[in-house]
Amino acid sequence: MKNLFKSADRYMKESDWKDLAVIKLCLCSMGVLVGLSMPLRFRKQAAIAAGVIFTSAYGPLMEKYFRILSEDQKGDEED
Repeated sequence: MKNLFKSADRYMKESDWKDLAVIKLCLCSMGVLVGLSMPLRFRKQAAIAAGVIFTSAYGPLMEKYFRILSEDQKGDEED
């Protein structure tokens, strides 16, 4: 398991934003396919769960991005 995480870290270091965008598109497509195959009676609960997970994950990701963006802009002003 340790090797799996180590290789994932290396993969991330060697990736750029385009690679991550493709990964996100793949995951989004998989989510749509799972959603389409879900019985109607479970779709409301799945939508609520997806909304909670999205909100919980998106906030910290954007906070980190805006922090990095702010640091980069401060660095550009100092140059």
